[in-house]
Amino acid sequence: MDKILIPLLDNDIAPRFDMATDVLIVSVTRGTEAADKVDKKVIVLDHASPEAMCRLAINENIQTIICAGIEDEYHNYLQWKGAKILDDICGPVDDVLKSYLAETLSRGECFYPRAFD
Repeated sequence: MDKILIPLLDNDIAPRFDMATDVLIVSVTRGTEAADKVDKKVIVLDHASPEAMCRLAINENIQTIICAGIEDEYHNYLQWKGAKILDDICGPVDDVLKSYLAETLSRGECFYPRAFD
């Protein structure tokens, strides 16, 4: 099972890891059939705190963190604790999660439509 932590701002990836109070935790069980089993839960923190977010990630045994901005201190700490960090990602959480599940998500992706193409 893969556990993913995504800081939220409404239905989007929060702009900063340390300023989010809503957190989506996704548990993915990869199936041998066409579909994976995906369970989601939202946790609301009392206040925005990078320490509380790191503690939550460790207590929930998170393997992957998907976020936009994250300070080097927390990025390095969470990597040291064994989490994979996919940062510099922005957009609606459903689109980001869909890309992650398809194993096509990479650092630096933006899922908002471009105004001018």
